Amino acid sequence: METNATLLSRVERAHPDAPELHQAVAEVAGALGPIRHAHPEWQEVRVLERLVEPDRIVSFRVVWEDDRGRLQLERGYRVQQSNLLGPYKGGLRFRDGLKLGTLRFLAFEQVFKDALTGLPLGGAKGGATFNPRGRSDREIQRFCRAFMTQLHRHIGPSLDVPAGDIGVGARELGYLYGTYRRLGGGEQGALTGKSVGWGGIPLRPEATGYGLMYFLRAAIEQHDLSLAGLRCAISGAGSVAIHAARKLLALDAQVISLSNSDGTLFCPDGFTASHLADIIERQGQGDRLDAIAPDLSGAEFRPGAKPWAEACDVALPCATQNEVTEADAETLLRHDRFKVVAEGANMPCTAAAVAAFSAARRVVYLPGKAANAGGVVVSGLEMAMNAQREPWTEAEVDEALQERMKFIHRACVDNASRRDPVDYAEGANVAAFRRLAPAMLAQGWG
Repeated sequence: METNATLLSRVERAHPDAPELHQAVAEVAGALGPIRHAHPEWQEVRVLERLVEPDRIVSFRVVWEDDRGRLQLERGYRVQQSNLLGPYKGGLRFRDGLKLGTLRFLAFEQVFKDALTGLPLGGAKGGATFNPRGRSDREIQRFCRAFMTQLHRHIGPSLDVPAGDIGVGARELGYLYGTYRRLGGGEQGALTGKSVGWGGIPLRPEATGYGLMYFLRAAIEQHDLSLAGLRCAISGAGSVAIHAARKLLALDAQVISLSNSDGTLFCPDGFTASHLADIIERQGQGDRLDAIAPDLSGAEFRPGAKPWAEACDVALPCATQNEVTEADAETLLRHDRFKVVAEGANMPCTAAAVAAFSAARRVVYLPGKAANAGGVVVSGLEMAMNAQREPWTEAEVDEALQERMKFIHRACVDNASRRDPVDYAEGANVAAFRRLAPAMLAQGWG
């Protein structure tokens, strides 16, 4: 068997500009050591080594016209990592400076996340170096048409089913889907995250945030605690963060922060449902948190601050990868009441931060590949709904999401060697690998 050190060295040499991929592979390889040694038949076909390398990477130029009639050039990508368990599945991200290395890491993580759900889904990720912020609707539509013109031949209901991600919401998905149809696709199941009424499923915008809370609740109960009354610090102010905050209030917890790249909005006595409604409305109008803060009673915006300074029981990083540093972890650990970190974003904690939480032995660490899987769970339900052509109600989706997050939680607990507190990172990786490795062995080495 290739040692972890040899595997990591090879990955670093082959992909020197993908540090996040290096981090993700190191984390997975470290967790899988015992199970890989216990299965020589998996070693023989080099399961992990093959999972690290994508099945294919599609890269293409996107040419579109802005409102001044000038041609703009962007780069589009789709990383189709693995379809061992089903069609490639994962979001599209539109963001300035988007790098292939970032998508490589996200696609690799997606394979394990999708395997954890128990659904027949493979893993992929994609996007483009385009930022919708500040662009007109017509510009966004023209870009989406140009992007899908290049991507459409590589996706389909039984091949690859993209969804939204950062910079790709209901508006962008509508334009992408409309272009796919005009190009002859014509099948609802080719994209998820669509609006209800033309192939979308209820609760898809809320799914990741709600699923995060359902997983957190299961973990809290596993450790004989209750969410009621816990002080929760959240980073981010996008869909995941806002819907996680809404669900926390419904579960009688207290939310004390939201944040963006400019700083943190603190409410030491806890946001109310009215606060959150105002934030959602104002952000929909284009206002940022610092502009909203003066109109929220009891709230204060602190420029440049992170959400972790105020004493909290639970930390919920929901913004972006590697936002929680070792110094941030030490800040959180200085709070005597701090108990849980639950990742709402993809790999938001650095390796050093995770090591600090683990060393503390009193902190329950819930990795994103398990905790934030609610989005792909509901996307999988949308695929099933489109195939069956039978609409689901919001109540049915919510019940199915709760049950699936309980399923993922139980898989993590059952596959973790440490139980006090449960080593969810090990459990998640082992549970996913136990689905992926037999599938690769059964399907042959070619």
